[in-house]
Amino acid sequence: MKRILLLITLLTLTAGSAFAAQDTINIGALFSVTGPPSFLGEPERNSANMVVDEINAKGGIKGKKLKLIVHDTQGDPTKAVQAANRLIKEDKVVAIIGPSTTGETMAVLPVAEKEGIPLISCAAGSKITDPVKKWVFKTAQNDGLAVGKIYEYLAKKKLTKVAILTVSDGFGSSGREQLKANAEKMGIQVVIDETYGPKDTDMTSQLTKIRGSQAQALICWGTNPGPAIIAKNVKQLGIKLPLFMSHGVSSKKFIELAGDAAEGIMLPSGKVIVSDVLPGSDKQKKSLLAFVKDYKKHFKAEGDHFGGHAWDAVMLLKGAIERGAVTPAAIRDQLEKTNHFAGIGGVFNFSAADHAGLSKDAFVLVEIKNRDWALVK
Repeated sequence: MKRILLLITLLTLTAGSAFAAQDTINIGALFSVTGPPSFLGEPERNSANMVVDEINAKGGIKGKKLKLIVHDTQGDPTKAVQAANRLIKEDKVVAIIGPSTTGETMAVLPVAEKEGIPLISCAAGSKITDPVKKWVFKTAQNDGLAVGKIYEYLAKKKLTKVAILTVSDGFGSSGREQLKANAEKMGIQVVIDETYGPKDTDMTSQLTKIRGSQAQALICWGTNPGPAIIAKNVKQLGIKLPLFMSHGVSSKKFIELAGDAAEGIMLPSGKVIVSDVLPGSDKQKKSLLAFVKDYKKHFKAEGDHFGGHAWDAVMLLKGAIERGAVTPAAIRDQLEKTNHFAGIGGVFNFSAADHAGLSKDAFVLVEIKNRDWALVK
């Protein structure tokens, strides 16, 4: 028995030494760089590369350079799982950032749990970290917090009856669950519950039903291009209900796709898209302004909160490694101890009971005015 314990100890020390001895630290990334969710994955890939390059240009972390190994999942859960296995078994990564979407993340997280590799998802679904999984964290704000932001506004305006129109994928299903679960406690009644498919190109049938209902507001939950189609259909049908979108369209891409139909739409968003009008006392403002400036310098485009999810993930790993973590297990432990990290998505406070780490303060409510964002007071 003593020999067995000695052998286990030696193997553990050898594994730790192998990670420590490397001149580079391999980090994996699963992003939907192409395919329907490319509006998520492309800025995530860009932001992750940008931050890693900057860290390496300053000498790395404790003398070790980071190597970011990115696989394009094309938004496909099967490809995401295959790529995750390659990252772990062939590339020997110490952690994985991504995937971009909730559906992909739910497919990949069993791999992370089985193999004991920290996964920092960039997707929003609450079920990614609720209940808590040992090896899984996330940087995108929970959709439950986004729902709360919309419902708070509706309650304030005494609008109590809503119609919901959600996409039938992982993100939409999670949002639908949160919209229904939080309604009663916020004094909201869901009077009509409609869905649409990720590839649908016309939602006038569902919207016609909504137009004839008692709904006082319409909440759409999805990611591009569906919500832009819905915005156009709403305008075509002359529906005058206040229209709310989810944080899944919080980028200029949505405004570009929806065109004039985007005017007046409200949605919960991370603060990055309105960073310039935040008060100086905001704990995130410094990081937000630096990220926006940096992204524009590198990519001649505005940084959005999707890219911010990847920025946060790399910086969270940087903090864990700076605190001495070199193995996947040690990185996991240090991530769980991260507190008061003011990132792009919010101020993160992880714990053993919370691997999402954000509060409702991570969101602001914004309105689209003149093809730009304005804070809703």
